[in-house]
Amino acid sequence: MVFTEESTTGAFLLRARREGLRDFGACLSPHSAWLILQGIETLPLRMERHMRNTEKVVQFLASHPLVSRVGHPMLESHPSHALANKLLPRGAGSVFSFDIAGNRNQGKKFIETLKVFSHLANVGDCRSLVIHPASTTHFRMSDEALAQAGIGQGTIRLSIGLEDADDLIDDLKRALKAAEKAA
Repeated sequence: MVFTEESTTGAFLLRARREGLRDFGACLSPHSAWLILQGIETLPLRMERHMRNTEKVVQFLASHPLVSRVGHPMLESHPSHALANKLLPRGAGSVFSFDIAGNRNQGKKFIETLKVFSHLANVGDCRSLVIHPASTTHFRMSDEALAQAGIGQGTIRLSIGLEDADDLIDDLKRALKAAEKAA
């Protein structure tokens, strides 16, 4: 469906309404509505914690010798750093990627060693999540195809949750040490 053909004014609103009805139904159950309200009430507190944890984890990874790149806009080396500071003054999100200077086996060993992070492909959870695309979602791709897609053999995607930041960093330290030994 082309929403601008249906309504030249308010095409986005029409799309949001129709897709919302399609995805969620005509009305929420009372329990679902209550759960959404409960979540919204604490959202600012949770986001503050996500961002505080993310800042600590990003700083740790950016200073680690085995990490060759950290892709988070809070770092001055990121191409979108100035724009992120302007548009997102309270933080640029808790989902980012980094590269281990190594091969697929080292990335896989890194994932297998983690204990606090959950190995899942989804993002935005209250728990910290991790995935190694080269050995999971993109495992059938050759190294050349991975590189063309912007994914390295050691690329790791993190979604930082609400756990204690020191626990997350300790978990990452242990996994980075294991990945280094797997070389």
